[in-house]
Amino acid sequence: MKVAVTGLNNVDSPAPGVPVIRGIRDSGKFEGEIIGLLYDALEPGAYMKDVAERSYVIPYPSAGVDSFFQRIEYINAVENLNVIFPTLDAELFAFSKLANKLENLNIGMFIPTREQLVLRGKDKLFEFCHSQNIKAPFNVLCNSVNDLYSVSIPYPLVIKGIFYDAYIAHNFQEASAYFSKIAAKWGLPVIVQEFIEGEEFNVVALGDGEGGTVGAVASKKMYITEKGKGWAGVSIYDKELLDISKQIIEELKWRGGAEFEFVKKKETGEFYLLEINPRFPAWVYLAVGAGQNLPYAALQLALGEKPEQFENYEVGKIFIRYSWDLIVDMKKFEEITVQGVIKHE
Repeated sequence: MKVAVTGLNNVDSPAPGVPVIRGIRDSGKFEGEIIGLLYDALEPGAYMKDVAERSYVIPYPSAGVDSFFQRIEYINAVENLNVIFPTLDAELFAFSKLANKLENLNIGMFIPTREQLVLRGKDKLFEFCHSQNIKAPFNVLCNSVNDLYSVSIPYPLVIKGIFYDAYIAHNFQEASAYFSKIAAKWGLPVIVQEFIEGEEFNVVALGDGEGGTVGAVASKKMYITEKGKGWAGVSIYDKELLDISKQIIEELKWRGGAEFEFVKKKETGEFYLLEINPRFPAWVYLAVGAGQNLPYAALQLALGEKPEQFENYEVGKIFIRYSWDLIVDMKKFEEITVQGVIKHE
């Protein structure tokens, strides 16, 4: 069996690919090879031993779905892939468009549908939560810096990209600077959101595509970087957090991994849903360590199998990220930049 996984970038804003692969390998049931799919020749996961047997560079989906598919088609001709496991927000629309073509190549996937991706979008989240009686920060969409003048949300407020990045702005000058930065990187519209002060919580979950939740693990952030990334966290049990997450999965009939980001409002203790990320988070390995191997269960679903449903997990398990310098021969870098593939045999 050969499973291709994207998102092997493991730097200060890590992608989920490496922890997803660790979960699949830790299952003790996987007999096959992992093929990495890279958007950059310097993604660290490509150089780590015991992560991927081989890794291939692929074009960004923004380069066009046709060229994107042609590269996947070539890799499949070489590797004969069984499953592709996308792990990044920005690529999911492209993969959803290619679902039928990949199925014709006998390549399985288990990702959200295009409709689900639209419904959980950051620009649609407030409306969706309102319809479900779930608390969420108020937001507006802005298509130019001038739109910020008419925003009625008081400072501090949050400036967010449609895919990634979020900054807290304390005045108009900061808001306009963050707006320009995000618009240049992720395009328009830019989201302006009400700032809710409080502690941050997260839930990682897996939906079976029929409204059921295969598993879900809640965590509390213990250390947050300047970019807002959780660098340490602990598994907790909170029935309200898990119930809200399962309610969303049931309503959307969510298909695949997801991360639900919450803040517990300081003044009232109420949970506000900040985001629904349509893939596993980079901290998904905490779920594995707590007793729910959600990455392997997602692989089973992609293969058409029915995974076990997780009911419980261990509370008090902590994840802590760390830096580790990889020393590799320059020939390996040349191999991937010139040939577009790196091999560990």
